[in-house]
Amino acid sequence: MNIVERLSQIGFATRRELVGIGYACRVFVALLRVAPASFKRFGLIRDQIYFLGNHSLAIITVSGLFVGFVLGLQGYYTLQRYGASEALGLVVTLSLVRELGPVVAALLFAGRAGTALTAEIGLMRAGEQLVAMEIMAVDPITRVLAPRFWGGVISLPLLAAVFSAVGIVGGWLVGVVLIGVDTGAFWSQIEGGVDFWRDVGNGIIKSVVFGVAVTFIAVLQGYAALPTPEGVSRATTRMVVIASLTVLGLDFLLTALMFSI
Repeated sequence: MNIVERLSQIGFATRRELVGIGYACRVFVALLRVAPASFKRFGLIRDQIYFLGNHSLAIITVSGLFVGFVLGLQGYYTLQRYGASEALGLVVTLSLVRELGPVVAALLFAGRAGTALTAEIGLMRAGEQLVAMEIMAVDPITRVLAPRFWGGVISLPLLAAVFSAVGIVGGWLVGVVLIGVDTGAFWSQIEGGVDFWRDVGNGIIKSVVFGVAVTFIAVLQGYAALPTPEGVSRATTRMVVIASLTVLGLDFLLTALMFSI
């Protein structure tokens, strides 16, 4: 392969990626444009909140509990070396509300609800339901994508809050009930050391950003999937990979911005 062919391949690949980015931007702008009409029919969004949030609640709760268990154990044995085991509650809470709550909840949401969204919309594409809507002058973005997008954006922050709350309870069970840390010190350290706007507020901002990113990637991959079973399967797999990497990358950027201000 000579240098001209290599440059040609690079050019085609670059153009293909730019076309994909442009298509994603157009879909995102269209979702924002139809937002007022979507919230006028809030019943559709409510159904998606139930589908995405309630059906993900079990894995979020169980995962949060076990993450809290692990944080309680690891935090206690680490703090004990420095005679600061009474600060276990503060360490567990800050770890959850700042980082683990939004990030792990977003990754679980991508694996559970995001794949369901991509597969559902991709099957609608494969079954030509989206084409039928366009023939009947029904905008698929308004009727199909927008309710699912806003349902996911609303659901993920709520799930992240549940994850963090259950994780704190898990840390309390291990630290206080199992190990024997003073329960008064556990809760007083949380009350005195956690700042609502700087700690909890940053976690809320992260969960909202992750909700927008993960849900948009899910609906976009389903909407752009090839209308074949193999195309839907590839879109679902691609959604999990892209969403996971996006969450981790955004987490680094948001953390750097939040704690540098």
